[in-house]
Amino acid sequence: MCPKNASYYGNRAATLMMLGKFREALGDAQQSVRLDDSFVRGHLREGKCHLSLGNAMAARRSFQRALELDHKNAQAQQEFKNANAVIEYEKIAETDFEKRDFRKVVFCMDRALEYAPACHRFKIIKAECLAMLGRHPEAQSVASDILRMDSTNADALYVRGLCLYYEDCIEKAVQFFVQALRMAPDHEKACVACRNAKALKAKKEDGNKAFKEGNYKLAYELYTEALGIDPNNIKTNAKLYCNRGTVNSKLRKLDDAIEDCTNAVKLDDTYIKAYLRRAQCYMDTEQYEEAVRDYEKVYQTEKTKEHKQLLKNAQLELKKSKRKDYYRILGVDKNASEDEIKKAYRKRALMHHPDRHSGASAEVQKEEEKKFKEVGEAFTILSDPKKKTRYDSGQDLDEEGMNMGDFDANNIFKAFFGGPGGFSFEASGPGNFFFQFG
Repeated sequence: MCPKNASYYGNRAATLMMLGKFREALGDAQQSVRLDDSFVRGHLREGKCHLSLGNAMAARRSFQRALELDHKNAQAQQEFKNANAVIEYEKIAETDFEKRDFRKVVFCMDRALEYAPACHRFKIIKAECLAMLGRHPEAQSVASDILRMDSTNADALYVRGLCLYYEDCIEKAVQFFVQALRMAPDHEKACVACRNAKALKAKKEDGNKAFKEGNYKLAYELYTEALGIDPNNIKTNAKLYCNRGTVNSKLRKLDDAIEDCTNAVKLDDTYIKAYLRRAQCYMDTEQYEEAVRDYEKVYQTEKTKEHKQLLKNAQLELKKSKRKDYYRILGVDKNASEDEIKKAYRKRALMHHPDRHSGASAEVQKEEEKKFKEVGEAFTILSDPKKKTRYDSGQDLDEEGMNMGDFDANNIFKAFFGGPGGFSFEASGPGNFFFQFG
């Protein structure tokens, strides 16, 4: 009825803004100032729409024009400051994104969104940074809100895919990346992410296949290549480190396996499988305190019978490791036979017998006497089936009258070599001895 009235367009722009329809409102506000360039409210509404949509530079120009028309206008002055603040937040965010300071980028975008609540671009930047920080539910929520309003938004599709990718749901992630590229074939980030996701999936699957076939060397190489694809994919890389740690344990490279599992839990401190693998490696390398610590962590997280037993076993081995290692003292394996134990005792007892070192210094004599006693103590335990069983099971030997402070190493020696007068050392020259039986 009156298409040339600037105030009507201005009023409709105001109502559309109240409804949150800033893009439609922007068209009416722009039409109002085209019809009447001196319409201050029109310029203010145009600037407000630009700012709400995240176009801070355009908003500043509109507010500048309003101030030229009315330099005392308080609203124009404040909105001009707001536009400058958004521009500054954008600059800081851009710099911090390059520095990978994603928390600061999220902070800047939150502040900017207070002035630009309808800006999809700011929301996408925030969502992408949340994804990089591992705050996937928050990132997905932001992206989903945008997709409800615009199902073809390539940036939002990319962020949805990125969240799935970082949650190790690689197959689903690829679907979103492909969809984003359909909407925007030149979307560089989606293209790179899609390529990385496909490469990670292929390398991991190839590594798993090689492992199942027992080709551990190839599996190690494939997992290593997979780890070099994308250092930002923390969850997948944690699994790859753990898988490579398993390969190293199969290759008996236990220190390397421990290092891989440590890297896995650094990336994901809730990764139970990595703690279990590392704990087993600690057990295999007799690092029992470390094994107990890992099994305690696992049991605190998942109180299962299996985990309780693993912890109990590690605690027992730790207790046993703090006692004298009689097998090591005799120089025999833990599965040594009775004859092997006797032969070992014969060798070590003769090696450390005090008479053999009667010409040595007082310090050496004292040390050899100590070793002689330890050898006798070890033989006393390991040659007695009952005592050996208690020792192997980790029970205290001082119980049931097995006090190790009461035995005499010389009596053990004499009994073994046939009683009094059955054995003697004789000198055959300076520092040389031979032994003979009576």
